[in-house]
Amino acid sequence: MRPTVAESRIEVLVPCLGPQEAEAVARVVAAGWIAEGRAVARFEEEFARVMRAPYAAAVSSGSAALQLALVVAGVRPGDDVVVPSLAFIATVNAVRHVGATPVFADVDPHTGTVTGATVDRVLTPTTTAVIVVDHAGVPVDLDDIRSVTDPLGIVVIEDAACAAGSMYRAQPVGATAEVTAWSFSDRSILTTGEGGMLTTTHARWAARAKRLREHAADAASEGDGLLLPRAEEYAEVGWDCRMTDLQAAVGLVQLARLPEILRRRREIADRYRRELAGVAGLRLVADPAWGEGNAHDLWVEVGGEYPLDRDGVIEALREAGVSARRGTRAAHRQAPYRSLTPPEGLPGTARLTDGTLVLPVHHALTDAEQGRIIATLVQAQRAVVTAAEIGR
Repeated sequence: MRPTVAESRIEVLVPCLGPQEAEAVARVVAAGWIAEGRAVARFEEEFARVMRAPYAAAVSSGSAALQLALVVAGVRPGDDVVVPSLAFIATVNAVRHVGATPVFADVDPHTGTVTGATVDRVLTPTTTAVIVVDHAGVPVDLDDIRSVTDPLGIVVIEDAACAAGSMYRAQPVGATAEVTAWSFSDRSILTTGEGGMLTTTHARWAARAKRLREHAADAASEGDGLLLPRAEEYAEVGWDCRMTDLQAAVGLVQLARLPEILRRRREIADRYRRELAGVAGLRLVADPAWGEGNAHDLWVEVGGEYPLDRDGVIEALREAGVSARRGTRAAHRQAPYRSLTPPEGLPGTARLTDGTLVLPVHHALTDAEQGRIIATLVQAQRAVVTAAEIGR
């Protein structure tokens, strides 16, 4: 089903940005203060309020948020950190960047998230932390994980890079986690172009994260009203990973628009699930019993009953003018981490890595365009069924 001249290419991702964000940035530029300032402080306050987190620290990226989370949680060089391989490689890189060793846990192939059982299976005597990922916006069952880790004094760090707006047991994802890392990259539901946030239940962790993001400068030595302020003090090695007021201004607008963005994405996801439910061999990710996803990535598993394999489906969509992409690539298959592959393998991770693709789900997708995507997937199935009937 090739697209006609009148049909445009359907992108898999379109950032939800508009005049409100542009106006917010223009106001910051006009004010003359574009570095970390009042807009960042307001964004931290508003984000913490919406996510029901006691404390928040804005940073330059989701990767920076995750590294700071590991540091403030007490992870040290030589420690083991359990992490899913089915995650963007930045999640695993963060472990290495703080000098710890990633230990891969498998995922439940129905949700794409780790479980208490898969984490428990790989704990070591030197495990000090577990990173759990809300894969594609699907909330992880945090209570299940912590039933394993809490008795051992192992901290759980929630990687909610894709989960803004997802719900866990009637609360926003991350609300009950000791520390959570968020991403506002160009492909995030809530975007600031690039940027991140750390939220936590610990005041001291938040305060330390705010120092570390600015070279670990002692904030107490600044802003005391003196004509000649005292020189800064640096108690430890820090980073330069601050968020700017330009990014925060966009983030504040995006946060206000989040309910509208979520409503549309969930509406699109529900239509996919409804109209593809009868297509044998296609399984769309669904909300787990303990929460509701945000349709950040609507992944589809292609099974043996479907006439095409995963890559064949992507090619069929491409010929119809539709951009789709493979699901998350397993980190343990990448060069820096192949030596860490467990001997028994990661069957759930392999299944989703090899058999899933992501369909377009964004605000710019029209009903007609979504109909075109659905029709392409349905027609491929019908063509094989018809051919089989003719053969009989």
